[in-house]
Amino acid sequence: MSLTAALAYARHGIPVLPVHAPDPRGGCSCDRGVTCPRPGKHPHLRHGLTEASTDPRLIELWWSRWPGANVGLRTGVTMDVADVDSAEGWHGLCHLLGGEFPAGPRVRTGGGGWHFWFRPLGHGNRVRLLPGLDWRGVGGYVVAPPSRHASGADYRWVLRPGRSLPEGPTALRALIAGPPPPPSHRPIAHPSRYARAALIAEADRVARAPAGTRNDTLNRAAFSLGRLVGAGLLDQADTMRELEDAARFAGLGRAEIRATLRSGLTAGRRAPFDPELNRDVA
Repeated sequence: MSLTAALAYARHGIPVLPVHAPDPRGGCSCDRGVTCPRPGKHPHLRHGLTEASTDPRLIELWWSRWPGANVGLRTGVTMDVADVDSAEGWHGLCHLLGGEFPAGPRVRTGGGGWHFWFRPLGHGNRVRLLPGLDWRGVGGYVVAPPSRHASGADYRWVLRPGRSLPEGPTALRALIAGPPPPPSHRPIAHPSRYARAALIAEADRVARAPAGTRNDTLNRAAFSLGRLVGAGLLDQADTMRELEDAARFAGLGRAEIRATLRSGLTAGRRAPFDPELNRDVA
């Protein structure tokens, strides 16, 4: 069944990748088993998302090797996906849509959330776009029907895709695009807003970092944001929480994350950012 669905998605131009499935104990089919932090949600493939394909021969080869694999779909190519996992996220999305129910395809996730499909915007993932709402765009993927969630429930279509996908309204597109970067070497008019936008952008960069670059990306983000913490523009606890969530989403382990965050943030605090000079530190 999963192979049939994977081939159908590929025929519609959506790159597919095999994803680990939950096991009967509530763990994961990966080597970590019940200790896996993301059971049934991370790729089988060594290079993860970058190997996603629409080639039916390759897809058949993958599912002959992992017949019980969940189906992952690369976002940002044919569709972007609003990933809602709480009532708060649902209300936030509806507010951005002007109180309307999303008009496009929608999936009820195995965890009780929702995936709403939109026309691609060309932007990357936005982790915590709003509380309970993530955006999956370029460099992201979602688990798709008929995959199985760790809870035992299936991902299922409530409204299947039609010929075209809706485009998000202006308010949603503006939130996803984020604020434009400030001009170089000029004073920043609203340092606190700049710092918050920087935190969101760095967390997004960490969350979608490809394999082999994740720890380095996290270290750079921690240093950059540590400078803002040192300047009193960001709270250290909030910054650590945002970066840790993003790093865990990317697949880094807890011990590795904590060590990298401590090192990067400490180094950044020693070179605090000056919004009047808007100058980088080498």
